[in-house]
This record gives sequence, C-alpha cells and structure tokens, in this order.
Amino acid sequence: MKKIGFVTPWYGKNIPGGAEMELRGIVSHLQESGVALEVLATCVKEFGSDWNVDYYRPGTEEVDKITVRRFPVRKRDTDAFDAVNYKLMNRLTVTPEEEEIFFREMVNSPALYQYLQEKQDDYDLFVFIPYMFGTTYYGLQVCPQKSVLISCFHDESYVYMKSFQNLFGRIKGIIFLSKPEQELADKIFDLSNVHQGVLGAGVDSKYTGHPEDFRKKYKADGPFLMYAGRKDAGKNVHTLITYFCEYKKRNKTDLKLLLLGGGQIEIPRDAREYIKDLGYVPIQDKFDAYAAAALLCQPSKNESFSLVIMESWLCMRPVLVHGECAVTKNFAVESKGGLYFKDYYEFEGCLNYCLQHKDTADQMGKNGHDYVTDHFVWPVIVRRYTEFLKRCIE
Repeated sequence: MKKIGFVTPWYGKNIPGGAEMELRGIVSHLQESGVALEVLATCVKEFGSDWNVDYYRPGTEEVDKITVRRFPVRKRDTDAFDAVNYKLMNRLTVTPEEEEIFFREMVNSPALYQYLQEKQDDYDLFVFIPYMFGTTYYGLQVCPQKSVLISCFHDESYVYMKSFQNLFGRIKGIIFLSKPEQELADKIFDLSNVHQGVLGAGVDSKYTGHPEDFRKKYKADGPFLMYAGRKDAGKNVHTLITYFCEYKKRNKTDLKLLLLGGGQIEIPRDAREYIKDLGYVPIQDKFDAYAAAALLCQPSKNESFSLVIMESWLCMRPVLVHGECAVTKNFAVESKGGLYFKDYYEFEGCLNYCLQHKDTADQMGKNGHDYVTDHFVWPVIVRRYTEFLKRCIE
C-alpha cells in the first residue's frame, strides 16, 4: 500500500468526543501495525470552539508520532448555519437550498479539498470521519472512488438529508460500528455498489478496575448506579435523573447515582444527597468506578457505538440501556450483558432485578466482558480494518 489519509474536521491529543477518540485509536494502532498513514484536518481546535478560527498553524506536525497536515478554514456565516441547524435539530423539513447552506456554512477548508485533488495519487485511500461535517461532504466529492467513510450514523434528521443520498452511493466503502447502524444506512441509501463492513470500534483493554480504591478515594461506601459520559440533553441524562429521583421515592434503598464526565446538568436540590456529579476523573479512577458500581446506565437514544458500555463490561459489570436505542439494545441482547428499558416502570424493574439477583448481574458482567474481548479489543479491530482497506484498494 502507499498510504491512507484520514480526513477529519479537527485532530488533537485530548479532544473530547466519541468519533475523535475513536480516530486517535484507529490511526495509532494501525500505524503501529505497519500501515502508512497521515491525518488531514483543519486548523480548528475542536467541536466546541469557533469554527471560524484557525487555532493551529497551517502545515505539518507530529502528534503522538502521527503526521498531521492542517489546513486553514474558510470564514462562515454562523447565523445562516444556525438557522438551518435549528430546523434539523428539531426535525423540521429543510429545503435543498437550506441543505446547501448547512454544508457551505459549517466547518470547511477549500485548501484541504485542493490538496485532496492535487495529491490523490500519493494515497491509496482517503478515510473520512464522521459523516455530517463539511470536510466529509465536500471531501468525498473530490475522489469518491478513493474514499471510505467511517459513518457514525444515528437515526437523526441529518442522516436523512437528500444531499447525502446522492453522495454515499458513489463512494468506495463505508465502515459501520454496529449492525443496527448498517441496517439504518441500508434503509436510507442505495449502497449496492459500495463496499460495506461492520468493523466495530476499538476498546483499550489495558486498564483493570480496583473497586476498593474508588470507594476509598471518593468515600463511596454504599451501592451506586453509575453514568459516564457527557451530561447534556443529547445523551438523555435528564431522563436518568428524573427516573432515579422517582425510584428513590418509591424504593427504600441507600442506592446512589454517580455521574462522571464533562458538561453540566441541574440536579434537583432535594436529590443532591443521593445524586453526585464527580465531573471529569482520571481514567484509572473511571475504571475503578466501573468495577465498584452495581451497574452502568447508558440512557442515550442515539448511539452508533458506546465506549462506556464496553469499558463497564471490561470491568465485569452489567449495563442498563434505553430500549429505543437500536445500537445499545443490540449490544445488550447479543452479549447477554445487560437489560434495557423504555419507561420508568421498566427502569425500576430492571434496576431492582440486578440489585436483588447479584449472581445473575455478575454473570451478565462476565458475558459482557467476553463479548468485548472477542469483538472489540484493538488487535481484532486492527485486523478487520487492515483487511477491509485492502479489499477497497484491490
């Protein structure tokens, strides 16, 4: 192979976000296995920063031994973008003209697209992640027959835009993180001429959880339910807090809810003695928390994968997921590593079942552990990626 160019809106050591973390893992492990590659990104710092600002200098640098080429961004009309994005976020119909505004006025780099055009013969493939950004939408159009998409699809309004339907069927390949994600894509797009692979996502298995260390450091003496991840509306954490408050009213128990991760969410004043927000914690502390928890709850309805579920299983603890999320529900059912709920009463029943049947809960945790080590540890993911990319090239 020549080399693979991974194209993404932003790239850095500590940028938060599932797609960002997954890309860092993919490129580092593929390069360690001998694959020649580079990352091609804009100069924007991260998702939460100003997309008009070049935080990094244009040019080439090494980030954790990975070659990163950065390109300046074009100034954008933020108000025009926000008006269309508001409609998409609220599942309102947008016109073809509004779709054009959405892509034109988000993060974009004409210099990047020019580089892809001029240097395409230097690369075997370009791999784009994730699907909805300008760098992907315009980048895929430069040389679609040399382009592979790591989609990160959700069942959301963005994925149904007509512009994507005219594009994704012309590219070389699409990589999915789960079976339900592929099933969603096949319902929306004509991918009959596109190489498809359900490759999953890589999980770092080097950490071991030490429950007593967590209990001692954070004074967590009793049983607790755990949430890990961003605390925002998109992750449905407000539902978890509402349900847990109701659970405490209906059940005499010393069970607590511990929240780990970034973002802020309002905790009712009368619930603050049994719902604790620990914010960001060191990664070892996070794994210690998984091991100490009764179980992990992942209430999100929109996931293309869920790293925190896999991490909880690595620590031998079961999970509770939302039944309206096809991806996490599929993981729980396929692995026999957890339960799922669709309303409060199912949430209460699942939680009580795990608390009252400790042996069964422990077995679900072990089932999940075996599922992760069989399907999602990095040696498995590297082999799948290498084989898939070679098929696309050939």
